[in-house]
Amino acid sequence: MPKDLSEMSESEIRSRIITLGFGGDERLFIAFYRKLQQGLPEGTGIVLRGSVVTNKRHEDGQPFDSQGKGTSDLDVTLVGSKVMEAWSSDGYYIPGLHTKPLCDKDPNIAPSLNPLRESLQKLVGRPVNFQATSSLVLYGRDVLFGEQYYVVVPAGEGA
Repeated sequence: MPKDLSEMSESEIRSRIITLGFGGDERLFIAFYRKLQQGLPEGTGIVLRGSVVTNKRHEDGQPFDSQGKGTSDLDVTLVGSKVMEAWSSDGYYIPGLHTKPLCDKDPNIAPSLNPLRESLQKLVGRPVNFQATSSLVLYGRDVLFGEQYYVVVPAGEGA
């Protein structure tokens, strides 16, 4: 399988994500994103970013789970203004456009979403982080900073 996303088809990227983040179990991947959809405002987009997509950790370039099974996290970006309302007022990098991550280190930044995040961690046996953003910021991060991502569920109208 090619290492660079630009050389991979969408189905190859999806296969990489399922292999790395979900132990090769497509049913687990589907259960993960369906549980997400059920716990989020209607129309919220679901995007995976980070090492589960690239197989390279941003910090040190090491492969996904290089420190052992379940050690790498799943970075979930939620796309839409409705889901951003779950974040506290001080939980934004860019108010109304891009939030700080909801994670184990800061579980109270979006308290209504933390139970969902924790249940997903139990489901997949690894850390899960949520961040919410607008489509514009997601696109800008890709184009300006080369932060590649995989759209699991596109954002709906009015999300």
